[in-house]
Amino acid sequence: MKILVTGVAGFIGSALSLRLLERGNEIVGVDNLNDYYDVNLKHARLARLTPYKNFKFIQLNIADRAAMEQLFATEKFERVVNLAAQAGVRYSITNPHVYAESNLMGFLNVLEGCRQNQIEHLIYASSSSVYGANAKLPFSTNDKVDNPVSLYAATKKANELMAHSYSHLYDFSTTGLRFFTVYGEWGRPDMSPFIFARQIMAGKPIDLFNYGNHRRDFTYIDDIVAGLLLVIDKPAKSRYQIYNMGNSQPVQLLTFVETLEKHLGKTAAKNLLPMQAGDVQDTYADVSDLMRDFDYSPNTPLDFGIEKFVLWYKSFYEN
Repeated sequence: MKILVTGVAGFIGSALSLRLLERGNEIVGVDNLNDYYDVNLKHARLARLTPYKNFKFIQLNIADRAAMEQLFATEKFERVVNLAAQAGVRYSITNPHVYAESNLMGFLNVLEGCRQNQIEHLIYASSSSVYGANAKLPFSTNDKVDNPVSLYAATKKANELMAHSYSHLYDFSTTGLRFFTVYGEWGRPDMSPFIFARQIMAGKPIDLFNYGNHRRDFTYIDDIVAGLLLVIDKPAKSRYQIYNMGNSQPVQLLTFVETLEKHLGKTAAKNLLPMQAGDVQDTYADVSDLMRDFDYSPNTPLDFGIEKFVLWYKSFYEN
């Protein structure tokens, strides 16, 4: 099976591609290698993939319409996994135009590529951020998500609506996956595990917004990849699908920090601060639909996942 993976140098994209390559799939990976965070980390992720003969990397921006049209026409994919996006809730507050370019125009180019080239199935990344300030827990895909509290969340909701219209109009399958706070080895430096580890190792205080009382459905990268493989391999149940993909076991932020401190062997100085604009109080994934349709079973304990992350972090940054 020949698969296009966009955002291949990203956290989830590189981890998924490695598993697909290991089992023999042909992967064409695209990424614009922007400098939103350390480009060296992106290159290091790619370096794990390039030894595989069944891997091809093309540097391009999915917002480049002409380049995307040529890519789809030339490569003839069977499946497309769209993980390219401008990520980050807080960054969207100060850099809104980047989100419109990547998450809206870029996604439109992906949809058009699928439509024009008879792609069997498009799997794309949505986000738990679409739930906004929803107070009903756990978050269910049956809940209304019409009140995003960040532009990033609004673009992800827009992706779901765009996919729905294309599935309806052009009769091809799209599956959106609302990821919940993914962490683990090779992760993103703008996310809390990285930020906290960097500050703690440097002996600097960490900022805990909402006074550390947030709860997050932290989901280990291997559980995300396992879920993606299930969705890629099984024929779509219907033309348009949305699923939550999380651990379904929310953890208080202070507990997360304590676990990180344990494995780093250092205690953090903590700045307890009020809730930040664009943040939500809690996230908690109802994954019952994914369990029913795909036998999805996230089972990585937080302690194990944090231990693996810390071992990788120290190896990558201290050697």
